[in-house]
Amino acid sequence: MSIISGYFAATYAEARQKFIDGVGACGMKLESHECPAKGPDGAAIFMDVARFGADDAAKVLVVQSGTHGVEGFCGSGVQVGLLQEGSVLKTKGVAVLMLHAANPHGFAHLSRTTEENVDLNRNWADFSKPLPENEGYEALKDAICPKDWSPEGIAEADKNLNAFIQKKGFPAFQAAASIGQYRHPDGIFFGGKGPTWARRTLEDVVRRHCLKAKHVAHIDFHTGLGPYSYGEPIATSPPSDPGYERCRAWYGPSVTSPEGGDSTSAVVRNHFGDGFRMMLGKITFTGVALEYGTLPTRKVLDSLRADNWLRFHGKADSLLGKRIKQDVRDAFYGDTDDWKEMVWFRGRQFFRAALRGLQEG
Repeated sequence: MSIISGYFAATYAEARQKFIDGVGACGMKLESHECPAKGPDGAAIFMDVARFGADDAAKVLVVQSGTHGVEGFCGSGVQVGLLQEGSVLKTKGVAVLMLHAANPHGFAHLSRTTEENVDLNRNWADFSKPLPENEGYEALKDAICPKDWSPEGIAEADKNLNAFIQKKGFPAFQAAASIGQYRHPDGIFFGGKGPTWARRTLEDVVRRHCLKAKHVAHIDFHTGLGPYSYGEPIATSPPSDPGYERCRAWYGPSVTSPEGGDSTSAVVRNHFGDGFRMMLGKITFTGVALEYGTLPTRKVLDSLRADNWLRFHGKADSLLGKRIKQDVRDAFYGDTDDWKEMVWFRGRQFFRAALRGLQEG
């Protein structure tokens, strides 16, 4: 195993221990927030937060892993690497806030969603107002999430999905499936009926650690879209927002925007960028999601469909259940040395660029 591969873990529990050990070695403060749900073995699971830097720092860099649970292997590996090489100790006036396993339930259970089956990156809505509709999802919901996961059931559902794709194109299908929906708690990309435990906990963390700052930058690690091992930098502010131009100034012309039409991601509603802008108010915000490719998009979406069926209709300890969980892990974690090295070098590059941007801005 290479040194870089050693930054990464095989399980949530191993990832958490490596993070805790790295925090301790750097002398950082650690706070742990216990999730109301348990891990698959019945053990307690946590969202862990570590801060390095002055409490009243004017500039804060937030480095986040595990927004989408099982995607946490990626971001955790980068966080552990930054801790082990001591990068967080050389920040020159910028406070670093590391959020490890923002969605601990999904990380521990190899799922993308929270214990409420909510997509945390669709949960930042103002639930006092009418929630957005998703007509595409409504038309496809029974095919996206069939109750029958037999070969015959899958074939029938896929026939309907493929007819939609043939008529309207794959991007239209991707948008319908992934933009977010608020009607079906037993569906995929469900944004919730209210703030989840993870959102409420993160809101408290941001209030305590970021509201004294004048400028907050955010790097959120994701996987599952785009070419294998490439980290696409997706601005979490639209092109009309000054945060988008700062992203391009800091990170270069490879920065993309779903709203601008040049990203592998569909336009997403009520994501973390929206949440940070809402929480920070007039504080300057510069956010980017690093999205690393794994498998072809259709295979990734199919793994989510299967995992959704397993959650509501299957048995996790069955042979089929174990196979589905392995497929989900493979869809969001490139568990090979070359993938991990690409993730690490790109992640460290963006960490350094964010620090430089904050220091010079």
